[in-house]
Amino acid sequence: MLFYRAAVDLSRSTLNYVAGVIRRRRKVIGSAWRLLNPGQQALLVLVYLRKGETLTELGARFGVSTATAWRYVEETLMLLSARSPQLGQAPRKVQKDGLHYLVLDGTLIRTDRIAADWPYYSGKHRVHGMNIQVIATPDGTIVWTSEALPGKAHDLTAARIWGILRAPEKAGIIALADTAYQGAEGPIVTPYKGKNKPESQKQANRSHARLRGPGERANAQLKSWKILRKLRCIPSKAGHLCKAIAILQNHRVAQAACG
Repeated sequence: MLFYRAAVDLSRSTLNYVAGVIRRRRKVIGSAWRLLNPGQQALLVLVYLRKGETLTELGARFGVSTATAWRYVEETLMLLSARSPQLGQAPRKVQKDGLHYLVLDGTLIRTDRIAADWPYYSGKHRVHGMNIQVIATPDGTIVWTSEALPGKAHDLTAARIWGILRAPEKAGIIALADTAYQGAEGPIVTPYKGKNKPESQKQANRSHARLRGPGERANAQLKSWKILRKLRCIPSKAGHLCKAIAILQNHRVAQAACG
């Protein structure tokens, strides 16, 4: 077997952050000695998320079995996703930061086809996947991500299922969303639909797009982590993956701002 070295475009600070989370967990549960120390486990998980390598490849790279690599990844994802904020905290954080609106958008996490694939087929995207709802600040910072629903689910239906539509109202702010959310209850502002709109509506739509556009970068930031470009694991895990990655992505942004 041949081995080679590779790089991951993440900072030492991100590695230390994840290693610290793992180290505290091991101390709490009184974990016995393991094949990989917290830093090595953190690196294994970051390679898995950032580069989308298979667990077999990771096991070979780090000198552990595929099953052990899987356990390390599952444990770390659980720890990171547990740090994800609750839905009610997202609008309050936006309001506390002095912002006047947030951006609501849905994204599809592609998956391999499975036996019962019909519920996972998105007619809009024409691929199989899982629907994830994302709330972001106007500059694209991720403040909340939902659990996963089969890709067949419409964005508005998903927003209703997760109780998203009323959350901004409780905080006294509005949410900008695309036309997929038209008909939503609460303070959800969407563009005008239809052809031959009057100039006033066209201008309103242009302004709406300018305000919403930067916030929709949040989905692109999530998918910069290659594991989310096409899942090879159980589809229902998409939500936990997104929550964990959102925590890591926000940590990267915070560190970049401080540096």
